[in-house]
Amino acid sequence: MQRIAGFLVLFFAIATSNADEQTEQKVREAMDSDVRNAAETARDRNRRPVETLAFFGLKDDMRVLELLPGGGWYTKLLAPVLREDGKLFVSIGTNGVKERLLTQPGFDRVEVLETDASIERDGPFRTNSIGSFDFGVKNLDLVLTFRNMHNFTPAGRANINAAAFKALRSGGHYGVVDHSRRHMEPMTAENRRRADAVEIIKEALEAGFEFAGFSDLHYRPDDELRYEVGRKSVTGNTDRFTLLFEKP
Repeated sequence: MQRIAGFLVLFFAIATSNADEQTEQKVREAMDSDVRNAAETARDRNRRPVETLAFFGLKDDMRVLELLPGGGWYTKLLAPVLREDGKLFVSIGTNGVKERLLTQPGFDRVEVLETDASIERDGPFRTNSIGSFDFGVKNLDLVLTFRNMHNFTPAGRANINAAAFKALRSGGHYGVVDHSRRHMEPMTAENRRRADAVEIIKEALEAGFEFAGFSDLHYRPDDELRYEVGRKSVTGNTDRFTLLFEKP
């Protein structure tokens, strides 16, 4: 019996390793796709998508939701990886990918989740408030958002976290990347597009998530955390936190 149990452990370890390698290969193939432009490929070295998606546990058979996809930098990688055996959903701020990407060959299986969430600019720094809403899907394996949470008020982030929690299956994961702000530093015109990692963790825990880990993949010791992320002295080289949460 012990030999059988040992064999099963080894079998599943090998199967998981093979799945990881298969997903990584698909990510690399997507990185080489002609659908990506030169400006996007130039950011590969900085954003490290292979390592980042591996840290978040991406597998090619998962049901994945990307929040606020913007121009589709990550959508162009996730959609090909998930096309055959998985499923990619996108939601909130999807106009860019709907107009320029989802009409292209190979992206027809990406599903846009429309919500009735009302988004409004709030306060002197023009952060977004967003009301309570529901994505309308269940049992997702993974929810991802890249460099977006700083755009929302704490109440807005709470509503996003609640919707993500509801959409995930038990054991599903929530991955968040954003530009780092000094802990407890008040919002200013210079740091408004940065977020306090401690606040992000606290808010996710309040939504019901458990903290599953962090990565220093995007640690940048030369970012003094002083300047607006679009300044030439720091743009493309900001320090970013990379956090992973799990739904119990």
